[in-house]
Order: sequence, then C-alpha cells, then structure tokens
Amino acid sequence: MAGEPQDDCLFCKIVTGEIPATIVRETDTTVAFRDINPQAPTHILVIPKAHYENAAALAAEAPQLAADVLAETKAVADEEKLDSYRLVFNTGSGAGQTVWHAHAHVLGGRGLQWPPG
Repeated sequence: MAGEPQDDCLFCKIVTGEIPATIVRETDTTVAFRDINPQAPTHILVIPKAHYENAAALAAEAPQLAADVLAETKAVADEEKLDSYRLVFNTGSGAGQTVWHAHAHVLGGRGLQWPPG
C-alpha cells in the first residue's frame, strides 16, 4: 500500500535506521542523506519517510509530502552553501531510477552541464 514501509526497500530501511546513512537533515516527514556514489562534490538525497514508488506517485497521492521534499531540497542547498544546484527526480528505470522509493537528488559544488548525460 502506498505510504506504508516496504520490507525490501533500501530507503525505508534508512528511514527506520536499519541501514546506516550519513544523515544531514531530518524533519517529521523527510530524511536527507549523502549519496554513497556521489556524482558531484555535493550529492544529497532527500526522501519522504513514507514510501511512494517514484516522484509521480508521490505527487499524485501525497502532494503536501511532495512539497515537503521540495522544501527540504532548498534547506539542504542552503546548509551546504550551494549558490547553484540541480534537483533531479528519476522516475522509471529508463530515466535511471534504481531505488523504487521517491527521492530527490541535490547536486552541486561544481559546474553542471546541460543537457545532462
């Protein structure tokens, strides 16, 4: 069921503390932690604590929670002192999603080209 923790979800296990992560921020509804395979000097993931498969499902089923995630990306960028940064939501395997729990990538700390690879 949407919103419910999934036993086989890596990010749900980070939310519960079952799997460690370098957490940089936490609110009542979100967790932000450093990516273990950073693609930029700053690469932080912001996730909802509730499980939604991807950004599209999160936006459709829990728009206020989607807004919380987006607000936290700004808070993370501010704390990391990023003047410029990129937000990425991969939705679906063709877009590069590998963990089936909605998450935003906050990337910064170097020049980022367009279009992305």
